[in-house]
Parts: sequence; C-alpha cells; structure tokens
Amino acid sequence: MKRATIDLWVGIFAALGCAAVLFLALKTANLTVGSGSNGTYSLYAEFDNIGGLKVKAPVKMAGVVVGRVTDIRLDNKSFRARATLEMDKQYQFSRDVSAEILTSGLLGEQYIGLLQGGDPDNLAAGDTIKLTSSALVLEQLIGKFMLNAAEKPAASADSH
Repeated sequence: MKRATIDLWVGIFAALGCAAVLFLALKTANLTVGSGSNGTYSLYAEFDNIGGLKVKAPVKMAGVVVGRVTDIRLDNKSFRARATLEMDKQYQFSRDVSAEILTSGLLGEQYIGLLQGGDPDNLAAGDTIKLTSSALVLEQLIGKFMLNAAEKPAASADSH
C-alpha cells in the first residue's frame, strides 16, 4: 500500500511537470490556448525591410499588446513586405497612425510598435497603415559604421 501511494504521487508530480513545460513552450511560441479571432479585425502595413519580424509577433502601442502579426508576404507589385495585423476590436486607431518595427531588448524579439496620430477618423477593417518605418538591421548599421571609419582616414590624409 505504501509503495502504491508513492507511485501515485510521483505520477501526479510528473504529469504536472509535463503540463508546466508544455504551457511554457506554448507561451514562448505565442501559441497560448484561447487566442481566437472572434474579436479582431485586420489591418495591413508595408515595410521596405522587416528584419527578423515573424508571424505571431506582437503589435504594441505604449507597451500594451493590441494585436498580432498573422501573415507576412512580399507584394509582387511594390516589392515591399506586406504584413497582416490582426487587431483587437476594442482598440481603434486613427488614419494617420504610424507603425515601426522595433526590438525588445538588445537582441530580443522584433515587434510592431504603433504611434497614434491626430486624425479624428479611424482606420476600418482592411485598411493599410500608410506611415511605416522599417527594421534597423544590425549588419547594415555595422557596415555603414565601418565604411565611415574607413573613409575618415583617407579624407584627412587628402586634406594635408
């Protein structure tokens, strides 16, 4: 009897541990249960460069998650990345809202940050956000810095 009780408690503890690991995995991947699309509407935003933005990335305003990226495609006409944003219906945004791709932390995940404009009219479902800023790509910044550093000694040598 004593052995059966111990086995039961070990089994319960193992099951709880597996459930906790599964919950953390889903939370990390932004796949939590109950993230339905019944109270949402779609907006679109086009960017020259999306960097490392991924589907299911958050859309935030003032640090609050107001939506998620549900699709990213290349527009064959403009050759820009077109992101589909699934926004919570309780949040409405003006027609001149701006969107930019930001990074949480130094090397964290990328997300879309919104900045509310002053237009009294709001975007409707299916509208496109016109004011966008692309992601800062670390490799491009380093390349520009190295190019500028290489040009400065050459320019100072020419002036002497």
